[in-house]
Amino acid sequence: MFDLEINRLQIVTVVGSIFFLLFILEAVRRQRLKEAYSLLWLIMGTGFLVIGSWHGGLGVISEMIGIAYAPATLFLILIVTILLILIQFSIVLSRRAEQIKDLTQELALLSQKVEKLQKEHQTDDNSKEPDTQA
Repeated sequence: MFDLEINRLQIVTVVGSIFFLLFILEAVRRQRLKEAYSLLWLIMGTGFLVIGSWHGGLGVISEMIGIAYAPATLFLILIVTILLILIQFSIVLSRRAEQIKDLTQELALLSQKVEKLQKEHQTDDNSKEPDTQA
């Protein structure tokens, strides 16, 4: 019964990993996902493909970790991997937020300078115009 359960789990893992990898590659091809971000997902999908293809590999990993139920190890690996990806995305998001703040401040300063130059230009034009009313 245990071998049958592992074999089903392996089949589901391999098929799911292949579909996942194809989905990620298609998203990159259609430019819905940047290559830099796709690398993390491709590594994750390939890792699950390897775990699913390696007969008895999940059992070996489960024994090393000390988990009695091998499919639970698969979910543990999945959760840890997703947490690592979320941490990476949080780091990128934090950097982008800082860049947006800096760019917004720079834009405000430049807008202020442009307005000042426009006002100076208008006052220069007004002072140079001859008095045609006289």
